[in-house]
Amino acid sequence: MHLFNEVFIQILILLAISISVIAIANLVKQPYSIALVLVGLLLGLTDIPVIDTAEQFITQSSVFQAIIISLFLPILLGDATLKLEFSVLYQQRKPILALALIGTFLSFLIIGFGTFYVIGLPLIVAFTFAALMSATDPISVLSIFKSLGVSKKLAVTIEGESLLNDGIAVVLFQISTIYLITYIQMGIAGFGSGVLLFMKFSVGGLVIGLLLGFIFSQLLRPFDDYPLEVAFSALLFFGSYFIAEHFHVSGVIAVVVGGLVFGNYGAKIGMSKQTKVNINTFWDSITQIANSLIFLMIGLEIRHIDFADKWGIIVLGILIVIVGRAIAVYTSTTIVKGLSFNEKHIINWGGLKGSLSIALALSLPPDFQGKETILLLTFSVVLFSLLVQGLTIKPLVRKLGVLPSMNK
Repeated sequence: MHLFNEVFIQILILLAISISVIAIANLVKQPYSIALVLVGLLLGLTDIPVIDTAEQFITQSSVFQAIIISLFLPILLGDATLKLEFSVLYQQRKPILALALIGTFLSFLIIGFGTFYVIGLPLIVAFTFAALMSATDPISVLSIFKSLGVSKKLAVTIEGESLLNDGIAVVLFQISTIYLITYIQMGIAGFGSGVLLFMKFSVGGLVIGLLLGFIFSQLLRPFDDYPLEVAFSALLFFGSYFIAEHFHVSGVIAVVVGGLVFGNYGAKIGMSKQTKVNINTFWDSITQIANSLIFLMIGLEIRHIDFADKWGIIVLGILIVIVGRAIAVYTSTTIVKGLSFNEKHIINWGGLKGSLSIALALSLPPDFQGKETILLLTFSVVLFSLLVQGLTIKPLVRKLGVLPSMNK
């Protein structure tokens, strides 16, 4: 009990640090996720006795790593879906579906085969890493877009792609870590089995999300009590995730679909204006706490990663991910009308890696062959993505001169 109290106090200290960083980032109008990573790096590279135990707990504890997946994922995904208007999503459905379906699979294959043949990673390690790199995290980019006044069309395209490719990436991650070698040994039959399993994961998650989203939307009808309706939303996010996982289908897809139904259909039939504001405010606060710990943790983790003699594969890994993303974006959007080349450049460079990739990498069991390599490459790419791409996306948007036409 005493140890728990000590760890809890030190996690509160880290939380206090992260909230202070967010406050300062807001004052200087910079994305808080990038600021948190930089502060985490600074803390990870220095010895501060008062936070050492918390640092150890956050970066090394299997209990905390399980919490990241089971607690943070439903929060982050649920919050994002509540604010997405289905009508705007529907208007942008073609670029979103092209990027999320064709783009994610292309990225997965290019990065998987690239790291297998170029770096020489074992097949399972290569494709597990590829699945992690197929997910994008729009938090930093969207906050930059907001400050620049970039159009809703482009912001929704990037956010919609991220939500869908998160679900697909998690399914690909599960298939890569558990079933990949078996399916490869089965040849063509294995490919068919892989496709069927993917469909089972995806469609199962979709059905559970639709069903629970509809049920919880109906529960809103008799009430005008926003604390209760906030509680319903929490039950929906966590319930859909754990029910889907119990039936061995995609919890991520279940949360995304359930949240979309609840935030659109549920809001229409059973939420007052005050309830909408309060639900969004509640989840904004919870999401900020979850994100603050995750992004700080990205920086803190540097202490536990051995970079010695690994710079070659780190540089190659970053290059393969950049090339894979570029080919995936430009190829998948060739069939889409209405996106200019400049907008495609922004979508490509704005496809940052972030909290989901880190959370999934940390969730790998300790005995997973190649876990250290995956952690090394994942943290390196996420750091590059947030610090290099995250800090250059604003000048890129301005340089491409897309703001005036997009604000019309």
